[in-house]
Amino acid sequence: MQVECQHRDEHSCRFILSGALPSFANAIRRAMSGEVLKLAIDDVGIYDNTSGLFDEMLAHRLGLVPLRTEPGTYVPIAECTCQGEGCDRCTVSYTLSVEGPGMVLSRDLIPNDPVAAPAIGDIPIVKLEKGQKVVVEARAVLSTGKEHAKWQPTTLCGYKNYPSITIDARCDACGVCVDACPRRVLRLAGRTVEVDEARVEDCSLCRLCERGCLSTGIGETPAVRVAADADRFVFTVESDGSVPAPEILRQSVRFIRTRAGELTSALDEIAEAQL
Repeated sequence: MQVECQHRDEHSCRFILSGALPSFANAIRRAMSGEVLKLAIDDVGIYDNTSGLFDEMLAHRLGLVPLRTEPGTYVPIAECTCQGEGCDRCTVSYTLSVEGPGMVLSRDLIPNDPVAAPAIGDIPIVKLEKGQKVVVEARAVLSTGKEHAKWQPTTLCGYKNYPSITIDARCDACGVCVDACPRRVLRLAGRTVEVDEARVEDCSLCRLCERGCLSTGIGETPAVRVAADADRFVFTVESDGSVPAPEILRQSVRFIRTRAGELTSALDEIAEAQL
């Protein structure tokens, strides 16, 4: 199994996974979106809300604001020694007090711990007219996207099979397949068509090039064939700002390794019991 990183920064990550089963690739995808710990507002106390939004909608919007989450800074509330009461080891408190006119933004959420401030400060929450007011206290806790979508650290997390494109000797460079390709993966090269290697990963496997080739009357099989590499995948991950994209990948791999170890131990125990 090999991993080739093509792009990596705080907000996004793109890599190629080779020599893996589709089930393993999907396990990584599910772990990145559903098993990475992240802070999100889970409890809201509304003291005053004369805006145009119902209390429930206001609380919902606050819950979706991405909060910066430093790994290891907090523990899940279920594992904390406070036994669910909420303390500075497992919870972050926020206050929000804004009077109109104006737009209430995510930066107006003031945390008791600056490290857990909103990841993006200009997210609009509600617009206030003159005389309208919002006064709120909120509490954020750690959890995973498996419990609720607001704890998902990714805005985009997916993969596709690596495309494999072949062109046989029957190609007469008519150019129909080149014009049909929406991603411009194919190009004319003299008396034949060739694959632009710099754009091959952009192929969406739509096979419009194959249909275009068949429309020329070449026969029952096209000269250009598009297939999916069964054990090679192109991954793209984008973070919502709460957890850096590389850290999302590291935590997901760590989770899979831990679960694999637990499964191995359980199977060993079963095997020993049967002896």
